[in-house]
Amino acid sequence: MELSRRISTLTGGGSDGWDVFNRARAMVSAGEPVVELTIGEHDIRTDPTILAAMDAAARAGHTGYAAIPGVRALRERVAARVSERTGVPTGPENVMVTPGGQAALFAAHHAVCDEGDVALYIDPYYATYPGTIRSVGAVPRAVQTRSRDAFQPRAEDLDKAAEGARCLLINSPNNPTGVVYARETLEGVARVCRDHDLWLISDEVYDTQVWEGEHLSPRALPGMADRTLVIGSMSKSHAMTGSRLGWVVGPEEVVDHMITLALNTTYGVPGFIQQAGIFALDQGTALEEKIAAPFRRRRDLAQEVLAAQNTVVPIPSQGAMYLMLDIRATGMSGDAFANALLDTHKIAVMPGESFGQAAAGHIRVAMTVGDEAFLQALETLCSFAAEQAQ
Repeated sequence: MELSRRISTLTGGGSDGWDVFNRARAMVSAGEPVVELTIGEHDIRTDPTILAAMDAAARAGHTGYAAIPGVRALRERVAARVSERTGVPTGPENVMVTPGGQAALFAAHHAVCDEGDVALYIDPYYATYPGTIRSVGAVPRAVQTRSRDAFQPRAEDLDKAAEGARCLLINSPNNPTGVVYARETLEGVARVCRDHDLWLISDEVYDTQVWEGEHLSPRALPGMADRTLVIGSMSKSHAMTGSRLGWVVGPEEVVDHMITLALNTTYGVPGFIQQAGIFALDQGTALEEKIAAPFRRRRDLAQEVLAAQNTVVPIPSQGAMYLMLDIRATGMSGDAFANALLDTHKIAVMPGESFGQAAAGHIRVAMTVGDEAFLQALETLCSFAAEQAQ
């Protein structure tokens, strides 16, 4: 008996990028003390007031089947949030609630890609992007960016890759690089999408974590509202990673078709979680800023540590909860460096190669442990790099 080609080829025949993470978790399970700077998981968990709202909603009876597109009140809150932040008129009919941002990515690609269609994405990329594209039967095509450009995609590179493609996936603020795409970059992205008649899928789950510049949703650019699907989530903005609460925003007709997809796949999101989401959004920006504050603070602390050495070269950290560090001065690949750092100092980081070839020779550091432990780990990392470079 054979499995389908689609499911057996999700990784493209190579690693899924999680090898160092899995090694670190196995060490932790065996009782070894490891400082885990691998995944975007808040060290300060979901706010107790949100958990109380979730509990109250469950006890009030919101435990049955919920509306598959999302309960009306939540879709209205999301639409109002998007309208306020982007200036693009958005109603509940433009919103479908999903079980987290990952399900939103799956639904968006299903909506715009047929079997065999080429789907573009930017390298470096979040580790699930090419697998998500393969999972809908499309063909992933990476568009490489450059460390010297702070991994901002160039319009001319997109132009070259866009021939015969159906859609383009971007992510700003960016995971894994921590870069916020400049207006000029996004205007170039928009021009390429219009010129080549591409759908744009814009992953904006880190929109509340901007340390420099401003977040611009490309849906707000001229001619883009009718060809853009925006991915949102409460995982990062409200530290609700395990609650699996996200959404897709797009044209009403597209949302209607994605609702049919949800009927046949996820069958919606539990009502008590949606009610907690309504409560969380009603707290406004104050709660979002509170949740983002530790990462802003650690980013500032990290800049001081990195400025005091000359081996590790940081990519400008403008947003999200990550640092992308160039360790090529050590003569090591990102994978070799990450494994050696784990073996010698019990510090786990993600190799740049986990996120594509453009980030080879880099590592991604998640700022997801307490300030003191984070600074100590970063100083050790820099010292280790300096030793390897000698």
